[in-house]
Amino acid sequence: MKPLFVLLITFVLLVGFNRYLEAEENHIFAGNIAMGVMLLFTAMGHFKFKTSMAAMVPLFIPKKVEIIVFTGILEILLAIGLGIPAIRYPVGIVLILFLLAILPANIYAAKHRINYEDLYKPGPGLKYLWFRVPFQFFLIAWVWYFSLR
Repeated sequence: MKPLFVLLITFVLLVGFNRYLEAEENHIFAGNIAMGVMLLFTAMGHFKFKTSMAAMVPLFIPKKVEIIVFTGILEILLAIGLGIPAIRYPVGIVLILFLLAILPANIYAAKHRINYEDLYKPGPGLKYLWFRVPFQFFLIAWVWYFSLR
């Protein structure tokens, strides 16, 4: 839920502060920067909660902590890339593929009641998917709208 608030609040603030830009350009700029800020926000979790987040990775996959750190670095690079118009399109494609790739980890975490912030507390379980799956597709639609179309 926190990433959604970060995304939407950043977008609204940027649109409000950039009224002098052409309307379409203003929204495209704001949409990409807001997604970048959200990615930076979520990337912090990859470093702060790396052990708990590693539990989200299915058991058969090795080097879980390294994968979490790598995906955190990838989120930072994608955030930067969204701010560079010349590479925004390919970055958007990679970001959509990334969002699709991490969905199974979120489903696995919900199924096994994993709390990505605190391994010793149970996560919300399958009811979390009622928010997470639509949110993931909302993020994909956001990237498509602001970075690819």
